[in-house]
Amino acid sequence: MAYTLITANRNYSSWSLRPWILMTALGLPFDDHIEPFAAASNYAAFHSFSPTGQVPALIDGDRTVWDSLGITLYLADRHAGVWPADEAARAFAQCAVAEMHSGFATLRQDCPMNIGVRVEPNMRSPALGRDIARLRELWEQGLDRFGGPFLAGKAFTAVDAFYAPVVFRVRSYGLDVGKAAQAWVDHMLDHPAMKQWESEALAETWREESHEAEIAAAGRIIADYRAG
Repeated sequence: MAYTLITANRNYSSWSLRPWILMTALGLPFDDHIEPFAAASNYAAFHSFSPTGQVPALIDGDRTVWDSLGITLYLADRHAGVWPADEAARAFAQCAVAEMHSGFATLRQDCPMNIGVRVEPNMRSPALGRDIARLRELWEQGLDRFGGPFLAGKAFTAVDAFYAPVVFRVRSYGLDVGKAAQAWVDHMLDHPAMKQWESEALAETWREESHEAEIAAAGRIIADYRAG
């Protein structure tokens, strides 16, 4: 039986992107099911398929696996390639994934994911500057230590999937992450799975008011490439 992966809008849902791109890049078959954000709170609707009332959720037969990290760990128990084979690279990848999952709060708040727009940000806070500096440090460390072109070596793994939403943020907000890290960003943007997600995001015609308000508060929208 194939997995079913439930995600939300391509344009907004950074948490959904993580398992979707991981499974797509690794060639793991799944039924792709989208439940759009219909309002500022979607808890009641999403609680029908996810115990947290949030996306993403992975359905495997009669088992529901929730949270992007929970899904990643579940898949890693069943499929090769989720984590790097090299022990040092795997340790780095797992720590970096945990850091992304629990950290970078200011980046999330000040630079919400909206793939279809380009934004001239409001004045950047010191806290955002620290988040960006940490991203640069972390990405450069992985690329230098394991040789690239992905963060933990030659192959796409979970650490690349977890930072994939930040790739879109770097582009949307023009964030300066330095030459080496920008090369990884550009490499990711050229990945077929990232291109597919972006294409579907740009084709979406629905808008959700609270997400649109977040992006408007983040700065001045200077380009909008979304359909409709």
